Amino acid sequence: MERRLPIIVAIRLAPAQDAAADGEEKTYTDNISAHGARIFSKQAWQLDDLVRITPLNRDVACGKVVYCQRLPDNRYGIGVKIQGSPVAWSTLHKPNGLFK
Repeated sequence: MERRLPIIVAIRLAPAQDAAADGEEKTYTDNISAHGARIFSKQAWQLDDLVRITPLNRDVACGKVVYCQRLPDNRYGIGVKIQGSPVAWSTLHKPNGLFK
């Protein structure tokens, strides 16, 4: 178990094997650590799905979905465990209404 920080990072989220940009979703994190993140998504993900996480203007990271929780606003909160090297996150402050 690793302590996560309540930091918002703008990212692109997509299935790891999908090279096309049309399967990509622009979203943001709820909290982060060097080895994982809680990410908001418009779609449900299955446990063990491999996802590609691309912080805007950063290198690509891959991770495995460890949980998917439906939220009241028809979004999902997904827990992702980063595979490989830790991520050097670049933080973003959430302006009011930007990510609705």
